[in-house]
Amino acid sequence: MSESVPAASPDFDLVLVGTGLGVHAVARAFHEEYGVVATVVTKVAIEPMRRSVTAEVIELGRSATDEDMIRRLEMIGRDRATIRPQLLLANADSVIQMLSDHRSRLEPLFVMPILSAGLLDQLSDKAEFSRLCTEHGIDTPRTEIIDFTAPLPENWTPPKSRIPFPLVVKAARTADMAHVRFPEKKKVWFVHDDEELRQLLSAIAQAGFRGRLVVQELVPGDDTTEGSITAYVDTHSRVTLLCSARVLLGEHTPDALGRPAAMITVALDDALAQARTLLEATGYRGFANLDIKLDPRTGRWVFFEVNPRIGRNNFYVSAAGANIARFPVADVIEHRALEPVTDVGEVLYSLVPVWFLLRYVRDGELRRRVRAAARRGVANPWIYGPDGRWMRRYARAVGINHIRKFLRYYPRPTSSGF
Repeated sequence: MSESVPAASPDFDLVLVGTGLGVHAVARAFHEEYGVVATVVTKVAIEPMRRSVTAEVIELGRSATDEDMIRRLEMIGRDRATIRPQLLLANADSVIQMLSDHRSRLEPLFVMPILSAGLLDQLSDKAEFSRLCTEHGIDTPRTEIIDFTAPLPENWTPPKSRIPFPLVVKAARTADMAHVRFPEKKKVWFVHDDEELRQLLSAIAQAGFRGRLVVQELVPGDDTTEGSITAYVDTHSRVTLLCSARVLLGEHTPDALGRPAAMITVALDDALAQARTLLEATGYRGFANLDIKLDPRTGRWVFFEVNPRIGRNNFYVSAAGANIARFPVADVIEHRALEPVTDVGEVLYSLVPVWFLLRYVRDGELRRRVRAAARRGVANPWIYGPDGRWMRRYARAVGINHIRKFLRYYPRPTSSGF
């Protein structure tokens, strides 16, 4: 018989790989739900993780390699796996890729609800994601691919796009751009004309990029037209978690462009239906986070990418009543079916003060909704009672730092969001 919540706290250990807010939020969810203190293995931890009651941190140092990381995980697994199940999770694309690549060494020691290497490679590639969306009838922006994987001929000239400007340009696989260095480097580029595109492609080629670029139409609309979908697909291919939030404000620094800083939970029904179709059709497994945007020209949600992890801002799901820890625990620790969760309460999630957030919410009805949600309380992943006053001070410092960055990179809201 399916249950919506666990009947009793199961006996397992949680091992997290990586650092940052996304990992901290996962550790918090497990501590809040089960009292579990996560073992966090990382190169260098952020200070809040060192101070939090939710985690015990093992730092390997900045020079640690993937092999160092895998060996330490093997040591942990060998010490504990015979005592109780070891649940292994991560929340960064590169770390998920590393764990998947070394599955044969880790799987005998850990429970790993993550994608197979083949599907991970396919879905982590934005070019392949666009193709899969088209194949399964999922709305996605008009896309072109520029291939830099092979050495370019001496007489190579940057191709022109047949998509009307302005355009969005980004690496098909984020990892392929990670070690490339050049002055114009960003996570995402917005390009306004042929000459700007030519200069950008030339700079990328000269920097030695060896991957594929995705060139897409720019879907109109500011940050508030964006959305986020969080999902979990269990061992039996059942989508047991599927919920969504409307982005209110995204980060605008070059290295974090588009990363949500504030959201409000809302059921984006049409988009959720498309997400379910895509996840089921591809044989997805584990957590997923999908980036979407409402196209005002058609009134439909378009899909940009699926991240093979729960996402940095996953706390909005837990805060809305669906603690994210329940889903993998029920699936791979307790081996029981959960009643799928597709509806959660309305919660305002924000890393910035509400008064500053409202500066960027121009729609009157949405402003009223944000204010009403704020009166009920603001969900901030850094603020957790057992972590005490230091973490509250840290949360305030994060908010102030965000204000400084917005005033520098995005001082006023625009209709395009950039």
